[in-house]
Amino acid sequence: MRQDLKEDIEDTIARVTGSRPVRFQPLGGGCVGDVRKVTLDDGRAVVVKSGDPGSGLDLEGFMLEYLRQHGGLPVPDVLYADDGLLLMSCLEAAGGISSGAQTEAADLVAALHDVSAEAFGFDRATVIGGLHQPNDENQSWVAFFRDQRLLYMGRHGLEAGRLPGALMSRLETLAARLGEWLDDGAKPSLIHGDMWAGNVLCHRGRISGFVDPAIYYADAEIELAFSTLFSTFGDAFFDRYREHRPIRPGFFEERRDLYNLYPLLVHVRLFGGSYVASVERSLSRFGC
Repeated sequence: MRQDLKEDIEDTIARVTGSRPVRFQPLGGGCVGDVRKVTLDDGRAVVVKSGDPGSGLDLEGFMLEYLRQHGGLPVPDVLYADDGLLLMSCLEAAGGISSGAQTEAADLVAALHDVSAEAFGFDRATVIGGLHQPNDENQSWVAFFRDQRLLYMGRHGLEAGRLPGALMSRLETLAARLGEWLDDGAKPSLIHGDMWAGNVLCHRGRISGFVDPAIYYADAEIELAFSTLFSTFGDAFFDRYREHRPIRPGFFEERRDLYNLYPLLVHVRLFGGSYVASVERSLSRFGC
């Protein structure tokens, strides 16, 4: 972190919290910017996330507040947010996602998914992993997922030189056939949008909060699918989730892999590498 930037951040922290920072400790995660736990001279701790101009950290702050106010999710308190700086309360985190934490998460996520809207999408664009995520509202989930998720992210991966042209052509073939596996029967549900283990904080076997959202209104199954991509949640989560909301037949057999094409395309755009092969396998799985 540049010294002049560090001094500006220190001044903002002191102004917002009323206490000077005395220690900066790097934290893992964050595609958007630098994330650190900051100890203040009065003993409190906060988390600061900083990035270059255009990082959209004010949008991240908005999304956290939206999840708290509309979805009831436990999230960090947003103390300050602008385009390049986000200051949050520090949530305790120690240990992995136990079966008890998965059960608690299922209660919270099911309640989140019960929050509905008139259309799929959102009233503004959001971000996922620091990437622009368009959300033009659409009454058709199939059209929304096709145009604003699969094709949009695939084209950006192609333009970045990370998704081969042949795979983009196969993705377009799949997109034209989405109606074979998806329909427009689900109501729009509010989702966190980036539900993997790094964004689910636990402390002593309990959920302490959710971070790094990428919110919009979707078929809730896309969130359930993402939660399995990196083995975030398992049977304990899904058994409890079913007590609140049904999971339609065919999700685990087909639609989960279809929906996970979107986060895989996000990872192709960000990192390339082995994620390209994962996309290729998924396309082959659906005969494309």
